[in-house]
Amino acid sequence: MTKTARHAAIRQLVEEGRYTSQEHLREALARKGFEVTQATLSRDIRELRLIKVPDAEGRTYYTLPPEEWELTPPIRRLLPALFVGAEGTGNLLVVKTMRGGAQPVAEAIDWEEWPEVLGSIAGDDTVLLILRDPAHLDTILRRIEELAELDT
Repeated sequence: MTKTARHAAIRQLVEEGRYTSQEHLREALARKGFEVTQATLSRDIRELRLIKVPDAEGRTYYTLPPEEWELTPPIRRLLPALFVGAEGTGNLLVVKTMRGGAQPVAEAIDWEEWPEVLGSIAGDDTVLLILRDPAHLDTILRRIEELAELDT
């Protein structure tokens, strides 16, 4: 099955249901005849710009961005709305968000694939960014603060 067909199936699944994890989504795809690896699904999620948003109970699930967001990178939509502050030391940067905002912000940063960022870990309102080099701390901190100030 083609990538286009797989993307269409993913879109349909997240439009019709709430998938709280990649594994949950991968299992649903398998039931539709699409056997994919975690790496392929992760790439598909990034390419489709799926984001995780919290529901009323605070559980997060994958969703498609609204149509007006299609051409705007997720980070430019999310940071102005969710950013509270950031502080770092060495090669670690802590980004504080509104409650429930850490997962979407971390995913948006991961989606950007900034070369200075080795990885991210997100809780409910805190994202820990691990930088490749302590020298990148000021650059990433400034970048995040500038993106958070955007009028979108």
